[in-house]
Amino acid sequence: MSEHKEEVRDKARDQLRPIKITRSYTKYAEGSVLISSGDTRVICTASVEDGVPYFLRGENQGWLTAEYSMLPRATQERNIRAAARGKISGRTREIQRLIGRSLRAVLDLSLIGERTIWIDCDVIQADGGTRTTSITGAFVALYDAVQYMLEEKMISRSPLKEFMAAVSAGIVENEFYLDLCYQQDHQAQVDLNVVMTESGRIIEVQGTAEEEPYSREDFNRLLDLAEIGIQEIISVQKSILEIEDE
Repeated sequence: MSEHKEEVRDKARDQLRPIKITRSYTKYAEGSVLISSGDTRVICTASVEDGVPYFLRGENQGWLTAEYSMLPRATQERNIRAAARGKISGRTREIQRLIGRSLRAVLDLSLIGERTIWIDCDVIQADGGTRTTSITGAFVALYDAVQYMLEEKMISRSPLKEFMAAVSAGIVENEFYLDLCYQQDHQAQVDLNVVMTESGRIIEVQGTAEEEPYSREDFNRLLDLAEIGIQEIISVQKSILEIEDE
């Protein structure tokens, strides 16, 4: 535990935690990655299936939906599996919807036909930022799934509009931090989760103050910090996917 605290102290306030993305992490999914952000690790898969939900049948367009879960011992204390409880938690449902909304924002569903892309994000180790790490990793898995669809001639052109990623920013002991670990998140006066495209367009912002409200000036500063981090994350995504910036 002391080594972990030292790592948190040494990380610069405007610095991302180390990011590592391993592609083709599982055998069967059309797209899959293991993404690590600091000590947070998530397996993200993208699966392509024929058919769409009933409300889209006959509309000649596809759908993307997401599921999120955390392994029982991903945290310091064991959690009970959703299957054992008989229902998923409100937090899990909210994160699933966030992941789905975020990816649909950069996907032209009219170009994938009547198919559904399932995104599964399974947290195997949690140390803060599981939702933002899931979104960032899920985009890479989705990119590979789209490439599979192109290679198999399931689609004629890519439905991806642009790159996107997510990151947190917050205020801890009156200092502004990028990419909070659990220890920082637990102590944060303000915690912001930001999902943004490469062109700087905002997909979603989730901001929470603890005890005291925060100012518009603080919000803008956090948003600017998150945007810098997201651009760095997208550079990592492109490097992993061997895409050169124009």
